[in-house]
Formats: sequence, C-alpha cells, structure tokens
Amino acid sequence: MEISYYNFKIAILSFAIIFVLRWAWRILNYVWFKPKKLEKSLRKQGFKGNSYKFLFGDMKEMKKMFEEATSKPIDFSHDMIWPRVSPFIYKTIKSYGKNCCVWLGPRPAVLITEPELIKEVLTKNYVYQKARSSPLSKLVISGLANHETDKWATHRRLLNPAFHLDKLKHMLPAFKLTVSEILSKWEKIISKEGSEIDVWPYLQTLTSDVISRTAFGSNYEEGRKIFELQKEQLQLVSEVSREYIPGWRFLPTKRMKRIKQIFNEVRELVLGIINKRMRMIEAGESQDDLLGILLSSNLKEIQQHGNKKFGMSIDEVIDECKLFYFAGQETTSTLLVWTMILLCKYPDWQERAREEVLQVFGSDELDYDKLNQLKIVTMILNEVLRLYPGAYVINRMVHTETKLGNLCLPSGVQLILATMLLHHDTEIWGDDAMEFNPERFSDGISKATKGQVVFLPFSWGPRICIGQNFAMLEAKMAMAMILKHYAFELSPSYAHAPHPLLLQPQYGAQLIMYKL
Repeated sequence: MEISYYNFKIAILSFAIIFVLRWAWRILNYVWFKPKKLEKSLRKQGFKGNSYKFLFGDMKEMKKMFEEATSKPIDFSHDMIWPRVSPFIYKTIKSYGKNCCVWLGPRPAVLITEPELIKEVLTKNYVYQKARSSPLSKLVISGLANHETDKWATHRRLLNPAFHLDKLKHMLPAFKLTVSEILSKWEKIISKEGSEIDVWPYLQTLTSDVISRTAFGSNYEEGRKIFELQKEQLQLVSEVSREYIPGWRFLPTKRMKRIKQIFNEVRELVLGIINKRMRMIEAGESQDDLLGILLSSNLKEIQQHGNKKFGMSIDEVIDECKLFYFAGQETTSTLLVWTMILLCKYPDWQERAREEVLQVFGSDELDYDKLNQLKIVTMILNEVLRLYPGAYVINRMVHTETKLGNLCLPSGVQLILATMLLHHDTEIWGDDAMEFNPERFSDGISKATKGQVVFLPFSWGPRICIGQNFAMLEAKMAMAMILKHYAFELSPSYAHAPHPLLLQPQYGAQLIMYKL
C-alpha cells in the first residue's frame, strides 16, 4: 500500500512537472523561438526592420511615437498625414524602405505595397483572412466585418438584399429629411454676416440620424444613446489597446469594467429594437428598412432549410445591427467633414461644385437620377477618399505557409496593406499625388487608376464594403444640400489634426458659414 501511495505521488508530481514544462515551452516558443524563426525567414526574403525585442516587439516605441504625434496639430499639408497617423511605420519606411516589417508584440507584420500583390491578397479572401480581432475589439465591432470563410459568405448573402440599389433609392427621402434638420439648426445660429461653427458634431449627428432612420425606422433621439455608448466604448478600447501588457484585459480596472458595462447596455438596447420589430413582423406589419429586410431575409433562410442553424442567431443579428450603427455613422461623417474642410482650402472647387448643384437641381427635388448627374461632386468625393481614406490600412493574416508573388510567407505573419501609401504614391498618381486635384477622376475611377487596384477607400474584391453605395449616396445628398444653401471657409481657430482613430479631425472642424 505504501509503495502504491508513493508511486501515486510520484505520478502526480511527474504529471505536474510535465504540465508546467509543456506550458513553459509553449509560452517561450510564442514569445521567443517562433518570432526569431519568423524573423530569420523574413530577413532571407529581403524584409528589413528592427530586430525582434522580447515580448513587446516594437509596441513600446509605437506607443511613444503615437502619443507624440497626436499631441499637437500639423501644417495643412497632405504629405504630413501619414507621419501623424502612423508615425512608426513612416519612420520604418524611411529607415529601411517599403520592403519592411514591424513587430506587433511577438507577431511580425510586413508591408505590402505592390498593386498586383494587393490585388491577389484581396481577391483570395479565403486564403488571406482578416487579422484576428482582439477580444476587446470584438466588443465594439463584430458581425460581417469579423466573420470569415463560409460564415462570412452566409452573412453577406443574407445582408445583400438590404443594400440593393432599388432599396437604397427608397431611402433618399430619409437622407433628405435628416440633412434638412441639420440645415434648420444652422439656420438658427448662423447670422447674415457669417458665423463660426464646429461642423464636426453636426455631421456626426447627421449620419447617426440617417442610419437610425434607414436601418431601424427610428429617429436620432431614440438611437442617440447607442451612438454615444459605442463612441465612448471605442475610445476606451483604443486606450486599453495601447497598454501592451499581457493579460491586461483580464484585470478588473475601471476602464475594463466600463467597456463591459457598455457592451451589455448596447446589447440590451439593440435587442429591444429587434424584439419590437419581430413582433411587428409576426403581426403582419413590415418596414422596408435595413433591419426589416435583414430579418425577412434571415427568416426566409430558416424556413427554406427548416432549421435555425441555417440562419443568423439573435446574437448574430445584434452584432450586425451594432455594425450598422458603427460603420454607417463613422465612415460617412468622416468623408463629409474632410470634404467640407478641403472645399474651404480649395474655394474654386467649392464654387464649381455649387454651380453644378444649382444647374442640375435648381428648385427641383433631389432624386436618384439627378444625384447621378453630379459629376463634379463625385470627382471631389473620390479625391477626398483618395487623400483621406478612413480605412488607411487593411490588415490580413497568413495562417498557413503561402506563396504571394515571389514571396513565401510563413504562417503567423500579418500583412499590412497601406491604403494611404498607395493613394499618395507619386509613381501611381503622378507628381501631384499629394495635391487636391479632383480633375484626375474626371473620366471615372478606372481611367484614373489605369485599371490597377490602387484606389481602396472601401477595400476591394469580395470583401469590399457592403455599404459603399449607401455611403456615397448619402454623401452626395448631404453635400448637394449644404452647397445649395451655404458657402464656407476655414476659421482661423481650425487646427489640422487627422487622428489615427478612423482619421477623424482631432480638434473638430471650425468653419465660418455664410447663408446664400
């Protein structure tokens, strides 16, 4: 019995030692041996950059340079944007050239700038998948944006009907009503001599209201709390993400508690909207908005297969709704604010756009066909998206050893497709690449890009943004109505500061507005 008990203790001790050693090896392999092996492989293929630093990689220097870059505004010069929003990668390119890599902790990320390679990456979306979002990021953005392979394909198919052009045409009255409300607010505060206002919060309200009406059939007042909560959550997640300390997100800090609290609050608010809509559908009522179309599409999928597994779960519908709120509001408001700022800096283009709007519409209603006649406005919007793309980098992951062009990329490498670098490249766009010149889009995007995949404001390929047409229609409607009623110029108090967080104006957009 004693021998048996002794052997049992030895077995338990041996098991514990093996368990500890196994986990110690896995951790050591993750933070040292694997990164060093990847570094050696990338060096052989010509990728240059800093040597790997244990655990943190380049993250400490990235954080320091980020804080320094965002501590002050910059001159209103377009070639200053990239150094401000991505200072570390800018420095790395300056030091090592475009064929470079950086270390995001123990994971290497390589810069891909050749158009043909970018085209291949974005075309093969089942091979090059999105960089896995952190658990923190998923609290803010999930749904279609984060799904991969078959799950992504299913969700995309169920969501597509909501973004068909025929459906979008019916949303134009909601666009017009929302812009009219903003113009009415300006009417009350802008004097005949002109008044200074920060248009940024108004444009955020505008796009928030649009997505509320078109997605959920509710007005901005009902959706305001969701917008405010998600905005606060995004800021908190951004702050925590810069604290590169392993396991930091598991600590019950004040910020982490608030992030999780917001997640639960937003879920309950969205769930309430969905339940209300489901009761309407069951009662035979229907609303032709994004949520109504999605729920109907999902219900047909379930009925067709006779199994709920073939549709979206309630949590997946909630995630898609949260994505509606976030993407529908942030991207378009950013496009609108930079359009107004750039039309202040280039008043001749502001006047040309206004003349076109007055010529096309006059006193007539703004409808879809006439919006499509706004050639100059479309050129301007495309040029703004070229200079100030909200998604200024696109990230993809290599999960298995993969050949890309002449490169052999090992598993575990992240790809950085630098949209802004591509948009600002003089070899692609000419010597005036850093100048605001909408004329380059006078014959359309295909002619401007010479058929290359070099214009990616909404990404490209199978995963191109599903809301691209929605955003452009909304932007055209808003700019047409604003140009028709107001002229504007930059205020002396305006400070140029594109922020890395979705490229928003860090200190607002102070303009002097004049009634026409």
